[in-house]
Amino acid sequence: MAEYFYNTRTHEVEEGRQSDWSQLMGPYATREEALQALERARARNDAWDAQDA
Repeated sequence: MAEYFYNTRTHEVEEGRQSDWSQLMGPYATREEALQALERARARNDAWDAQDA
């Protein structure tokens, strides 16, 4: 089964770990999930900030 990673430096999805771990978010089960990595992380951070307020 393939794993997908979002590269925060290139802003591209990688199939399998191709770059240094410090540039990657994931793994994700699908390419679509990896494409939404930043949006999902932003939403989680906003929710956590709201809880702290």
